[in-house]
Amino acid sequence: MFWWHWAVLGLFLAALEILTPGGFYLLFFGLGGLAVSVLTLLGIGGPLWLQVLLFSLFSIISLTLFRNPLLRMMQRKTGGHARVTTLVGELAIPVTALEPGAVGKAELRGTTWTARNRGTQVIPAGCRCKVIQIDGLVITIGPE
Repeated sequence: MFWWHWAVLGLFLAALEILTPGGFYLLFFGLGGLAVSVLTLLGIGGPLWLQVLLFSLFSIISLTLFRNPLLRMMQRKTGGHARVTTLVGELAIPVTALEPGAVGKAELRGTTWTARNRGTQVIPAGCRCKVIQIDGLVITIGPE
C-alpha cells in the first residue's frame, strides 16, 4: 500500500473516535495507521504483509500501554460524580406538590432538578425536604 493510504486510514479512524461515545479504542488504531504511514513514507515499511503486521502491533501495543492512563486522566479532569453524591442530605424545595412516588421539580442549591417523592405522604410545594438519593439527574427527596 502507498503511505498515503495508511495516512488516510489513520486519520479516518482517529476522526471516527470523536463520533463514538468515549472508549478510546479507535484512536489507537488511527495512531497505528499513522505510524505505518510514516514508516512507509521513509521507505522502511516493507511489503504489505509487514505493513499490516506493524499496523496491528503498533495499534495493540499503544492501546494496552496508553488507554488506561488516558482514561484515568480524563476521569480526573471531569470528576463530577464525586461532587454530585455529596448532595445527599442537602435540603431541597419542591416547586410543585409531589404525590407519593410521583416525579416533579425541586430546587436544590439554586438549580431546578427532577425530583421523586420517596415518602408515603404528599409533599406540598415550598416544603423543605431532604435529598435521600441521587440517580443520574433525578434526586429522590423525603420529608425533613
